[in-house]
Formats: sequence, C-alpha cells, structure tokens
Amino acid sequence: MIQVFSRLLPALGALALLLAYAVPASALDIQRVVSDKGIEAWLVEEHAVPLIVMEAAWDAGSAQDPKGKEGLSVMLASLMDEGAGELDSQAYQRALAELAVQLGFNANRDTLDVKLKTLSEHRDAAFALLKKALEEPRFDEDAVARIRDQLKVAVARDLDNPGDIASRAWYEAALGGHPYARPTKGTEETLSTITRADIADAHKRLLARGNLHVAVVGDIDAETLKKLLDDTFGNLPESRDGREIADVKVNAEGRTEVIRRDIPQSVAIFGHGGIKRDDPDFIPAFIMNHILGGGSFTSRLMTEVREKRGLAYSVVSYFYPLDHTGLFVGQVATENARVAESLDIIRAEIARMAEEGVSEAELEDAKTYLTGSYPLRFDSNEKIAAQLIGLQLGGLPITYVDERNEMINAVTKEDIARVAERLLHPGELIVTVVGQPEGIEPAAATSAPAAGAAAE
Repeated sequence: MIQVFSRLLPALGALALLLAYAVPASALDIQRVVSDKGIEAWLVEEHAVPLIVMEAAWDAGSAQDPKGKEGLSVMLASLMDEGAGELDSQAYQRALAELAVQLGFNANRDTLDVKLKTLSEHRDAAFALLKKALEEPRFDEDAVARIRDQLKVAVARDLDNPGDIASRAWYEAALGGHPYARPTKGTEETLSTITRADIADAHKRLLARGNLHVAVVGDIDAETLKKLLDDTFGNLPESRDGREIADVKVNAEGRTEVIRRDIPQSVAIFGHGGIKRDDPDFIPAFIMNHILGGGSFTSRLMTEVREKRGLAYSVVSYFYPLDHTGLFVGQVATENARVAESLDIIRAEIARMAEEGVSEAELEDAKTYLTGSYPLRFDSNEKIAAQLIGLQLGGLPITYVDERNEMINAVTKEDIARVAERLLHPGELIVTVVGQPEGIEPAAATSAPAAGAAAE
C-alpha cells in the first residue's frame, strides 16, 4: 500500500493542479456530439492541459424508489464503484487510484449521476473502468451490508439534526404522499428491507441510453468522444423501465408546525409552491428572488432580519425546480426568543415584494451582479461540466450560455412585479420550526388570501 501511494503522488499532484485550469467562459465553444448509437453529449474541447472531466446523469432518482424501499437509489449509487466484473471493491478502488482517476456516483430526487476526472494518458483505462461499473457491478453482499450500515448511521445522524428534521417535516406538509416527500436516504426500517436483488433490479431497469445526459470538458475531440460514448454507454438498454411519476402541486393551505427539541436555537423552514425550470417566467422570478432572499448580504431578507435587527446570522430563500413540481423555499435559524419576530418580518417582506415589486436601482444592481458573476460558474473544468449537465436536465438549449445574460438584461420592473404577484403567496406559507420557539404555537391549516401564484 505504501509503494502504491508513493507512485500516486506525482499523478495526484498533477491532477490537482490541472483541475484548477478552466476554459474562459467567453471562449466556450459547446459542441453537440452524437455517437453512432445515438448517444448525445455536450463537449467543450480544451487541449492546453491533458485533463478530461465527464459528468453524466440519468433521469432516475429517489422518486423512483418503491414505497417501503426508500433509500434504494442512494444505495445503488453508493455501490456502483464498490467492485465490478472480476474486481472486488478493494481491487476496483485500487485500479482507480493507480491511474489517479476520480470517480463517484450520486443520487438525488430526480437523477442518478456519475462524475469522472482523468488525465488524458489514462483516458481509455479510466472509461473502461466506468464501463465495467455500468455493465458488471458486483453488488457483493459484504459491500451491500457495509453501505447499508453507513447509510443507517447517516440517517440516525440526520434524525438529530434540526435542519434535517425541519426539512423532512416541510416536505411532508407540502407534498403529502408524493415520492418527493419521502426520505431520499430512506429510514432504518426501509434500508433493512433492501436486498441485493432489489439493487440489481434497479440498476437493470433505470440506467439506459434513452434517459442519459452527458457533458465532457477537456483534452478530447468530437470524433474520439463519439467512439468513447459508444464504448462506455453503448451496451446499456435503449430505454429505462421506470415508473411514471405524477406532477404534484404544493399544498396551498398555510400552516405552521412546531417540533419541540431542547436546543437554544430554532431552525425554521418556510415556503410554498414555486416554478419549474421550463416556465417562461423563470428568469424574472430568479432575479426577483435574488433581490428578495437569494442575494446574500444584499437581499431584502438579510437586510431586514440580520443587518437592521440582528435577529439571525443568515436567512435565505430560493426557487427549487424539480421535474414534477416547483418549490419556493427558505430557511432561518435564530434564538428561540426571536423566531416569531423573524418569521413575521419574512412574511412581511414576501408580501411587500408581491405587492410592490422592486425599485429600478434594485433591479439594475441585481442585473449587474448576476451577469458579472456568471463567468464564475465556469472557472474550472468541473464547474463547466456541471453547468452543461444542469442545462440539459433543465431542458435548455445548447445556446443558453451565450443567451442567458441577454435574457437577464431584458427583464423589466414590470416583469418583476407581474411575476412577484403571480408567485408569492405569504398566506400560503408552510412553516416548520424545530426547537423551543417562544410565541409560536402550531397553527391549523389556513387559506388566508395571498398576493399571487407560484413561479421562480
């Protein structure tokens, strides 16, 4: 092991340096590459350094977990690099390490994804190891047991985390029995029911060519990538055998839920229905929320809650578009004695935005920040790949990177006012508080009049 590690140091050091390299955002040339088997990838070539970064995602996340098997997708993702073909877990990880290849799988509500980074000289071997994981995952019983135990520890830890407790309660109140409301990591009980056969079945059904998205950045050309796509992903099934997930509307009845925990500070999650990514109002909604609660220290919520009154260290709001719903969500944490006042101010600021919109100065400042900071999303090859995958998953065109700032600059005060009225409904806020908040009692569901409808 010591000899292996000593051989790795030069390669790992080189990889760390290369990961800092980025293609300038203004110079991005995004190519649409389609292999002979019809596998599409978005490619940004950069041959100045010998590094390749790939990110791929399947439309197959934890929403696909059968009821009673919550945590299945996360277990599947966690086991994909735990041995493949003739290589058990240790041998597979050793093969990655000897090549200085970074490979990892992850699952969230809507997707299962994989990220791969490799030096160009190890390209073929790196992708061959990924191919082996995709086609011949072992799912050895000892690895399954180990990953299950790790997830149970993570779940138990989350059960003691106020933010996680509040978030779970919020999703249950907002989305009821929809798969989005179920715990993505599962529970101790559901994890115990998941078998090797369940994991193998999910792998066979969900990872296919038809629900695959790929982004590649680095030292590779389009013709080489075409062959690599077919070699790596070409033997996957043509289409997945997943179940249909219904669209869901967020519960529009405002309510407050208090979960008592003996802690000095309370955590509150607040929100209601939002907007999906393909909605034409997404860009003005995004700008509006930047001014309301997404702009760090410049946002209205931070100004009113933290800067003027010192009620909380931070407060944030954001739009969270999912495949089957859109959410508007925020969070604040403060002393138990100050939670009620903080929530009152948050409601008041949401109502003010819905009723009055924004000033011309606020809009211009937001545009300046959002357009000026956009290149920072492309300041590493890894970030570029992540952006390209995000665009694909959002159903956005390959030209979006060039058009995005123009769309932001085209938004007017009238657009913001219309979208704020449409999307912000302070009377529909669902609030979940964990702690010992003073002056707050659980409130029955209400349907108080609101200022608008939902979108981001």
